[in-house]
Amino acid sequence: MTLALKERRTKAGTVVTLTGEINSETSGTLLEQLRPLVRSGDTLRIDLKHVSYISSAGLRTLLVVYREAQHSGARVTLSGVGEEVRFVMSATGFLGFFDAGDGGQTAPAGQVAT
Repeated sequence: MTLALKERRTKAGTVVTLTGEINSETSGTLLEQLRPLVRSGDTLRIDLKHVSYISSAGLRTLLVVYREAQHSGARVTLSGVGEEVRFVMSATGFLGFFDAGDGGQTAPAGQVAT
């Protein structure tokens, strides 16, 4: 399966909606697409509502994006984390890196919104 990225600019920053799977085949391209957005220093919300699967390569990509955001002063949030993705993030301890979300709202940096 492929991964589609739709970028939308708002007053609050950039929203990136992902659709598909984040795996070893798609994570490199995803990182290339997200890096310029993070390096701009703006707020970035990554909407995972339509992501059906995430592998360890995908988790690594999100972690790299988050760490680069810390260095650039950007704010990165996750939203729409579905059950399958949440399970993988939780089972691998990755979810512990983020605090649980707040029921669908955009979470502050370092948190995951559901």
